[in-house]
Amino acid sequence: MRARASLLGLSLSLSMSLWAHAASAVECRDESYAGNRFSLCEVDAASEDLRLFLRDDDGVVMGHFSTIEAHLATSGKRLAFGTNAGMYHTDRSPVGLYVEDGAEEMRLVTNPGPGNFGLVPNGVFCLRPNRADVIETLAYEASDTTCTSATQSGPMLVIDGDLHPRFLEDSDSRYIRNGVGTSADGSRVVFAISRNAVNFHDFGSLFRDHLGLPQALYFDGNISRLHAPELGRSDVGFMMGPVVGVVEDIPDTEADTLQN
Repeated sequence: MRARASLLGLSLSLSMSLWAHAASAVECRDESYAGNRFSLCEVDAASEDLRLFLRDDDGVVMGHFSTIEAHLATSGKRLAFGTNAGMYHTDRSPVGLYVEDGAEEMRLVTNPGPGNFGLVPNGVFCLRPNRADVIETLAYEASDTTCTSATQSGPMLVIDGDLHPRFLEDSDSRYIRNGVGTSADGSRVVFAISRNAVNFHDFGSLFRDHLGLPQALYFDGNISRLHAPELGRSDVGFMMGPVVGVVEDIPDTEADTLQN
């Protein structure tokens, strides 16, 4: 029994090691900035398979990284990175615009409202071939932009290089927060989740001043979660609504090892 347990432990350790050290489509790292700690995952949108996830083929909300992983595994793929991607109602349906693979589930919401989502200006995270962009909601509405997939959230963190006008540097409203920032050409995408409670001003400053990104969007607060095998992390908890992630093929050698 001890020998069998030792072999099983070795197999599990080998599997986790292969997962953690295999070449990944995403670069994830832990960094500190201005006295706060963050986990960052950077994606080249021009070359990687960046997707939104909400429902499975039967229309059922997936809601967990493990469920998305199981869904992808049936086609020989895996989730290289994932994080929650926008606010949702109690039934996990999106609060604002949600488009997945060209199908719109929820329309664009342009009016101010309660909560962080309604703290305008808010914005849209838009996926298009070979690029990803954060676009302020009214600018998106006025444009002829067509997104392959899109999720709306709020507030905007950085708008054309400026922090949201209602952010206060000394605000004591501090929470775990996650969001996304994009470069002007849409190729560089950086997802961030704080590792300690931060206010909006500090979180926006991370994207603008530390990462040099002209546009950034808040996704959510304390429910924020991260799937980053490169960091040995795949958070669990209550079911999520929309999720954004990078998909990659499971290498043949790794698939053979896991089966054995």
